[in-house]
Amino acid sequence: MSESGVNKVVLAYSGGLDTSVILKWLQETYGCEVVTFTADIGQGEEVEPARAKAEACGVKEIYIDDLREEFARDFVFPMFRANAVYEGEYLLGTSIARPLIAKRLIEIANETGADAISHGATGKGNDQVRFELGAYALKPEVRVIAPWREWDLNSREKLLAYAESHGIPVEAKRKGGGSPYSMDANLLHISYEGNELEDPWEEPAEDMWRWTLSPEKAPDRPTYVELTFERGDIVAIDGETMSPATVLATLNRLGGENGIGRDDIVENRYVGMKSRGCYETPGGTIMLKAHRAMESLTLDRESAHLKDELMPRYASLIYNGYWWSPEREMLQTAIDRTQQVVNGVVRLKLYKGNLMVVGRKSGSHSLFDESIATFEEDEGAYNQADAEGFIKLNALRLRVAARRNMKA
Repeated sequence: MSESGVNKVVLAYSGGLDTSVILKWLQETYGCEVVTFTADIGQGEEVEPARAKAEACGVKEIYIDDLREEFARDFVFPMFRANAVYEGEYLLGTSIARPLIAKRLIEIANETGADAISHGATGKGNDQVRFELGAYALKPEVRVIAPWREWDLNSREKLLAYAESHGIPVEAKRKGGGSPYSMDANLLHISYEGNELEDPWEEPAEDMWRWTLSPEKAPDRPTYVELTFERGDIVAIDGETMSPATVLATLNRLGGENGIGRDDIVENRYVGMKSRGCYETPGGTIMLKAHRAMESLTLDRESAHLKDELMPRYASLIYNGYWWSPEREMLQTAIDRTQQVVNGVVRLKLYKGNLMVVGRKSGSHSLFDESIATFEEDEGAYNQADAEGFIKLNALRLRVAARRNMKA
């Protein structure tokens, strides 16, 4: 056992700047063996190079796991059944990946007999909370090493200098100098923070965006797509059955080609500060729009309204790291119960950054009754005279209050 009391630690390792430095730092500071875990959750970059980097640092136990289907099926899709949006804009792309990574970190720690886990989240961010709440929920006595809360390498430039002095290969600096953006990518989104984005008035550079065309450069002809839902989940695109991960990847491509899914947000972090971030979530933007359209046809009014009331709380639970909490699981059970009738097809029109619902159908699960809603002759399906009593009963308290106020 090393003097630090840590003999082996499992590191969430991307092979990027932060975690490459952390790997070496753990070996030097704690004198321990490091197990690396690299997750392929659809970030769009090769994960195998992380193996070579880890091997070059003397790592003997290297885990590289393809988690794309699990991520989409068990985390992204359940979240979208809730129509979860944080503070009205953020589709929670980074937030929803963290509970899966925490789960796998704990599983690997158990498999390898590790004493601790480690992550590259900073002491200013939300991810430290998300990783650690998830880890403690799954293994209450686990030890967590968070280098950003211990070391003095408190800037990107210092990290680059450390990497250079220790011969650690990392992503090249940006053109013109300066450190790269702080980025996070997975099958649901890609995020950008840092550099000029730290000025909320500064417009992001066009060459920052990686997944989406600008609306100005998007095709001059619209793209139509039909999405088939079963129990609240998209199971087919244009009639072709697809797995959850394939659905999301396909919608990312379609949305990106049509300039859909960019967002520029100033959000309230759980740790207390405001932060400006830019996001590309083309597939998720399409999923949310389509799911709400399907629910509009199939959900009872009060069920739909109650879901909308619960959604901000559900979204905050995910944003703040409480995926594994009993309250999130309770809400998920209620949400999933409503989704039994969310079946049918939604047709969407994608055009130069715009996303429009242009058709929806649900067969026997639809609550839309044309014979009642029609502006033409309804043959007695709806008695308009009934509305008078309905209005007077609902106006009763208003009339009583008005009479009182007139006497005052």
